[in-house]
Amino acid sequence: MSSSEEPTIVAQLVAAPPDLTGIAHPQGTDLTPAQEAAAAAVVAHFSAEGYALPGAAEGAGALREEERFWLTYECVLRYCRATKWDGAQKAIRRLEETLLWRREFGVYDERTSAAHVEPEAVTGKEVAYGYDVQGRPALYLCPSRQNTAETVRQVEFVVFMLERCLDLMGPGVESLALMIDYGQKAAKSPSISQSRAVLHILQAHYPERLGRALIINVPWMLNAFYKLITPLVDPVTRDKMRFNPKAVQDGLFARDAVWREFGGAVEFQYEHKTYWPAFVQLAEERRARMMERWRELGARIGLREWEMKDGRTEAKDAPEAVAP
Repeated sequence: MSSSEEPTIVAQLVAAPPDLTGIAHPQGTDLTPAQEAAAAAVVAHFSAEGYALPGAAEGAGALREEERFWLTYECVLRYCRATKWDGAQKAIRRLEETLLWRREFGVYDERTSAAHVEPEAVTGKEVAYGYDVQGRPALYLCPSRQNTAETVRQVEFVVFMLERCLDLMGPGVESLALMIDYGQKAAKSPSISQSRAVLHILQAHYPERLGRALIINVPWMLNAFYKLITPLVDPVTRDKMRFNPKAVQDGLFARDAVWREFGGAVEFQYEHKTYWPAFVQLAEERRARMMERWRELGARIGLREWEMKDGRTEAKDAPEAVAP
């Protein structure tokens, strides 16, 4: 950016996603016959009459509506890919582990509700804003804005923001862009135990959801910290990490869709009273529309997210910016 160019200062909720016409496509159109059979076997397993989730509390084995909604065809494909298409049973086992974890962690109850995690959000240490050139929602993490002591609620807030980014994904988009900025004042690094907990959640229960991770302003002490946790990161995730990238020059973001700290033209100013209620409402409305469409299509396990999001309709119906 030249010195004569002024940044675009915004205090709005979310930039519109790019036009993905001809870029985004339904998942699962290029499967081999063996892969199609494996995915069908997984769907049939969870759709069987009388199915009960192994390990669930007595009398609570039946899948709830929100769990059947979660078990989309694309979800099945993500777990099949995560297990390298090594048979339906491995994917089934991973899915059942995640279903149990989602219950135990509280993904569907007050433990990951907006009201519960809001104290973690007031400084804007995690902000969803804009999309990369492939339509991935961008989730910005700013450790220097840390405002709370290390508790499980910090991890619950991470999960809450991940889930809301999933709500903001358009048709054909399955992953997000993680944007981490260690600039400004020095921040206390998360403990190894908390880092391991978050890494385990991401790798075990959100497979195929990280599209890229851009990390900037990493001080030498945190470089050492990353070296400590690198062995805990699976190779696929590790390959998606870029340190001190040029987001616009590298063709990862449009200039008007990424924060100035990452080389863009957007100088985002977080205002909690404006951003938080609008963000929560937008995500809830998006999820409610997709749930309504899922019910219209038959409320079955294995329905396609592409159809639940009406194909290109969601991308064309981009959210309007919410100004203060």
